[in-house]
Amino acid sequence: MRILSIAFAGFIGILGPVSFTACSAEGNMKTVAVVNQNKATLAGKTISAQGKVVKVNNGIMGKNFVHVQDGTGDVNSNNLIVTSKQTANVGDQVTISGVVVVGRDFGSGYTYPLLIEEASIAVKK
Repeated sequence: MRILSIAFAGFIGILGPVSFTACSAEGNMKTVAVVNQNKATLAGKTISAQGKVVKVNNGIMGKNFVHVQDGTGDVNSNNLIVTSKQTANVGDQVTISGVVVVGRDFGSGYTYPLLIEEASIAVKK
């Protein structure tokens, strides 16, 4: 047992502190800034994020547009626009899960460099 403990300590010494929650069911949970910064590599993938609803536009083209921020990122990377059949209220803390879409053009001047589409929105109580 002592050898196993020494080996584990050496392993941690090499890798540094490890977050074991990264292996959980929420392994695809991302911060808003990370989604914005890695949008090209995340395109087409389903991600999850958490944050506060800061703006809502319901019923546009049969979708609800929900803006979520979590305090990460700068003025260019601190917001996710989520499209969903579900909605939330400004101020709600939510977990969203949806597909990353890059360069979405709805026409008539409505172009989005990043959207999280077909999302589920769960309001935290």
